[in-house]
Amino acid sequence: LPKCDMIAVPHLDFGAMENWGLVTYRETALLVDPENTSSGTKQWVALVVGHELAHQWFGNLVTMEWWTHLWLNEGFASWVEFLCVDHCFPDWNIWLQYVNMSLKRALQLDALDSSHPIEVPVGHPNEIDEIFDAISYEKGNSIIRMLQNWLGAEPFRKGLALYLKKFQYSNAFTEDLWAALEESSGQPVNKVMSTWTSQIGFPMITAELAETTDEVRIKVRQQKFCANGDDSSAQSWFVPISVISQSNPDKPTCYLLEGKEGEILIEGAKPGDWIKVNPGLIGMYRLNYSDEMLKRLLPAIKNQALGAADRLGIQEDLFALAKAGYNNTANLLTLMGAYVNERNYVVLSSINGNLSELGSLFSHLPCFTQFKAMRRRIFSRILEEVGWEKKETDGHTDALLRNMLVVTLGKSDDEQVLARCQELFNTHYTGGKQIEADIRGAVYLTVRQDGTDETYRKLMDLFNKTDLHEERERVQRILGTGPNAALRSETLEFAMSESVRSNDTPFVIHGVANAGPEGRDQTWAFIKNKFPVFLERYSGGFLFTRLVQVTSNFTTMDHYKDIEKFFAENKAPSAERAVKQSLESIKLRAAWLERDGESVAQWFTEQGL
Repeated sequence: LPKCDMIAVPHLDFGAMENWGLVTYRETALLVDPENTSSGTKQWVALVVGHELAHQWFGNLVTMEWWTHLWLNEGFASWVEFLCVDHCFPDWNIWLQYVNMSLKRALQLDALDSSHPIEVPVGHPNEIDEIFDAISYEKGNSIIRMLQNWLGAEPFRKGLALYLKKFQYSNAFTEDLWAALEESSGQPVNKVMSTWTSQIGFPMITAELAETTDEVRIKVRQQKFCANGDDSSAQSWFVPISVISQSNPDKPTCYLLEGKEGEILIEGAKPGDWIKVNPGLIGMYRLNYSDEMLKRLLPAIKNQALGAADRLGIQEDLFALAKAGYNNTANLLTLMGAYVNERNYVVLSSINGNLSELGSLFSHLPCFTQFKAMRRRIFSRILEEVGWEKKETDGHTDALLRNMLVVTLGKSDDEQVLARCQELFNTHYTGGKQIEADIRGAVYLTVRQDGTDETYRKLMDLFNKTDLHEERERVQRILGTGPNAALRSETLEFAMSESVRSNDTPFVIHGVANAGPEGRDQTWAFIKNKFPVFLERYSGGFLFTRLVQVTSNFTTMDHYKDIEKFFAENKAPSAERAVKQSLESIKLRAAWLERDGESVAQWFTEQGL
């Protein structure tokens, strides 16, 4: 290409499209305003641009042979986008953020029975849209990241160069990539990686100590990690495993698990050391530590002897284990006490995300009040330290942290945060000091919680007066989040009006669904009523799937039966897999609540909340 142009297009369903030499983007995925664009949006723009430019090689220069190999396009572009951003903005710590943004999404979806292999047969056009999901994108980039670490950066780079040169201006199969990487590395790439691309799911690695007076070993065994806690699967993978220890934290012991079980001698470890498996969260698997191994890791979390990725990973794994029934949610809440000194944005974001999912699960129960008190206790003192206004010493992730804290504490009914947000909003609305872009969306969301018609009209006024689409998105996505049912109904009708671009409508509707149990019910009723309109408007495409996904956060079997019956009578072209995944998620959430609801309520009581 002699040049590559990039252009913002107002009406685009996807974030962007990698046309050869002329990449098109949504406005909010390309355009940055110095005064009004938040750090989060700037990061999003950088990632999307990196993704689309990567497609000029992975997708355009070399194209997959058939849709079965879509991941060769999307998995690689999704990996390269982080590589690009890390190169251009090393202080953003984007590879640590990657764990929350990509790896977690892959693990969540691929634990479902309704998931699909990375390489999935495609026999009908409707099936194509269905595989533009977290498996092709996030699982694809997760196994690439794991593969690069196993082979080494230089053999991996040489293999990619061989692959791109050999297949430029033509088509390739997954096996062609494996052959190029085998040639550059001398490793059995096809044998190992085909276990990750040809079957659903990923392993759970159970680790137990086997130490003597003069050496430390761990016994590992693998089984398929299932979101429903099932342990009957006979599946297995070739799993690259790395391990560090307290006495040797900088030089991992590397091991390839080829069968169901194995034993690893940990180089440089001493008896009594903490042992951390999967340092940096490079491997795509869940970890189930023995009680003794987890106990030894707790002080290293509290004093931060472990790196941020490893601190994050321990609670992420235990959250997933509790959610699936391999462990108990009360144990997870107890573990979170070890993070009392945590100040890293990405780790705190992970903790907050998991607490938010728990909050959604318990939002209709009496203990939800205690849950909000717990979040206030964790996060209010951190906001006091971070402050409300940007400092000269702030880095990129400080801005992201401040925004997250305001959102979380606003949702948790923190009186000081509610009052401060109202003050900032009033000044902003009346033409005084403008709210900093990094927390403007958080302030809008928080003041909307008052449920008043006055605040709603002020937000609508801001929406109508601005010509910056990022600002319009800030407003329209939070309009329906308040407690007033009439205003939520008005927002749903607003979402269908000419005031909202059709490619933004599903996101406005999602905002209403995020307004607690009542909002979810109201949104689902609206979708059912307008279903023929949505079907005609979105022609069974990507945005139609986003609407279907509104149903995934319900928690009762009554909702399950209603949604199952509706979609049995009303077909959802190109979203059939999304319907199955939503139904499975509802069933899992209902089982989780029944299994752990009482013990969690008891835990809150014991904590004096």
